[in-house]
Amino acid sequence: MHAHLTAVLTNLDEAGRELRTAAAGVPKGAFALKPVPERWSAAELLEHLALAEGGFLKWIEAGILAARERGLGVEAHEFTALPEAIRTVMGNRINRRNAPERVQPKGGKTEAELWLAIGDVEDALRRVLADADGLALSEVIVEHPSLGPLNIYQWVELIAAHRRRHVAQLQEIAAAVTAM
Repeated sequence: MHAHLTAVLTNLDEAGRELRTAAAGVPKGAFALKPVPERWSAAELLEHLALAEGGFLKWIEAGILAARERGLGVEAHEFTALPEAIRTVMGNRINRRNAPERVQPKGGKTEAELWLAIGDVEDALRRVLADADGLALSEVIVEHPSLGPLNIYQWVELIAAHRRRHVAQLQEIAAAVTAM
C-alpha cells in the first residue's frame, strides 16, 4: 500500500478507536438518552456519523471515478495534510455547527445497528481506496460544500477529524447522562 494511503488510514483507525472508547463511556441503557432535549443522544450522534461518512464516501468514489476516466496516473506528489485551519474548525466544540438535513439522525436504530452502519461505510471506503492504491490521489480534488477543495487523502483525514470532533461530544454526552 502506498505510504500516503497507509498514513491516512492509520489516522482513521486511531480516530475509530477513540470513538469506540468514548462510546464505551456511555452507561448501559443510556445510549438513546439525550443529555438535554435540543442535543443529540449517543445513538443519534453515531447515526449522524454513519450518514456523514456515507456522504463523504460517495464524493470520494465519484472523484476517483472521474479522475480515472480522465486517465489518472500514479502517485508522484508529496503528501499534503488536511489544512490546519480545517483541523481547528473540526476540533472547535465551542462554536457549534448545525449538520445539514441530509446527515441529521432520524432515530430508531440500536447501538449494534449503528456500529454496523459505520463499519459498512468504512469497509466500503477501504475497498474504494485499495482499488485506487498507487494512483495519484493527491491530484483528485473534490469540493466540500463548506470547507473547499480537498484531495482524497485530505478527505480521509477529514473523516478522522470529524470522528474526533464527535469523540469530544460523546464524552460530553456520557458525562451528562451519567449525572442524570
